[in-house]
Amino acid sequence: MSAETLLPSSASKRIHRYRWHVAVLLILAFMLDLLNVTIVNVGLPAIQRDLDASVNEVGWISAAYLLAFAVALITAARLGDLWGRKRVFLCGVAAFAATGVWSGLAGSAAELIAARTAQGLSAALIVPQVMSILYGLFDDKERTAVFGIFGLVAGLAQTGGLLLGGLLVTANLGGLGWRTIFLVSVPFALLLTAVGAWLVPESRVDGAARPRWLSAAVLTAGLVAIVFPLLEGNRYGWPFWGWVLLIAGLLALAALAFMEDRRPAWRAGALLPLPFFRPRTVRAGIAILVPAFAGFSGFLLVFALWLQDGQGYSPLQAGLVTVAFSAGGLAMALFVGRLTMRFGRMVVLAGCLAAATGALAVLGAALLGLHTLGLWSLVPGLFLFGVGINMVMPPLTSLFLSAVPPDNAGSASGIWTTAQQIPERGSKLLPQAPFGRLRSLAAARAGC
Repeated sequence: MSAETLLPSSASKRIHRYRWHVAVLLILAFMLDLLNVTIVNVGLPAIQRDLDASVNEVGWISAAYLLAFAVALITAARLGDLWGRKRVFLCGVAAFAATGVWSGLAGSAAELIAARTAQGLSAALIVPQVMSILYGLFDDKERTAVFGIFGLVAGLAQTGGLLLGGLLVTANLGGLGWRTIFLVSVPFALLLTAVGAWLVPESRVDGAARPRWLSAAVLTAGLVAIVFPLLEGNRYGWPFWGWVLLIAGLLALAALAFMEDRRPAWRAGALLPLPFFRPRTVRAGIAILVPAFAGFSGFLLVFALWLQDGQGYSPLQAGLVTVAFSAGGLAMALFVGRLTMRFGRMVVLAGCLAAATGALAVLGAALLGLHTLGLWSLVPGLFLFGVGINMVMPPLTSLFLSAVPPDNAGSASGIWTTAQQIPERGSKLLPQAPFGRLRSLAAARAGC
């Protein structure tokens, strides 16, 4: 259900007129979460020294945020349907600011982990509301353009987070050191809350049923069982219990979906509505999304670490090189909407081929030797990779949402974001557990 259908005609015209302003604000709020994931990676060594944290505690400073975020997305999306998406969005952004202050002032590793868990939950309130509100504000053609900007923002946040984190830790503003990487987002979150209260329209699903606590508990337990092995499996060498948890989590989600579908009284408030997954477009979209986002996010993080730890480049140099990826995404963002309207799912196929070709070009340049060819040899592959990714994600999201009834926009955004974020966040954590081994291996390869 779009926001326009819930408001008088004068308000509807105002929303239509300022919908792109709303989109900018929502995308900036979405960027807070993306930056918050990568910016922390640079500050982990300083945090470990200052708080005398163990290796396990350092890992959980990132993992706690990712785990809390991933498991709360679907429930948070349903709360937006029930209580109002604008209200939940504003609560999430305000809570994000408060937990940013808590993280920046934490006096111990345990307190910082608790603050990061709370911040992950607040981010989960933001992201699905962003997608649901945009779904109601734009038609199919415009949605593709908006989600194309999302792809560009994701690339910029990946690069900018590492670069900004390095600059803040090095600058040691006010003697705060690593604490500025958490505090820097606070004024922006407060500004977004104030402007969003005036600009963002309210929308909800009329007569939305409350999620059942039993269903929410089963969903949370199942997602924890899936996400925890993805975050911690590499640290422990992928033990048997990790695979058991992963399989048990998948079975729990499947059982919940069937249980909610078999009981007519539960269908209205279903967190995993089974009819939602029946269209082929929905199933195919999720099947493509999971490996695509895992590969895309993992590539950028490992690439940045390889440039700095393996090749000896500064964070600034690494960030500037990765701008080529964002430039490719920006170039394609100008055309992806019209291409999708004309060619449909063929754009997704072409994007997959372009991204794979770009990644292989980067690999080829790396194998040939950067010391001989220089950083410029990476630019063509990165540019093509950015073009390909922005031909995959926006059309895939638009095609997915086009198969969803408007009343299920909230559930769709929660499920879609969860399917996107679990592999994305898991891929970002994979290099962190063997961080020392990665540096040693990269340095050894560079020396050879």
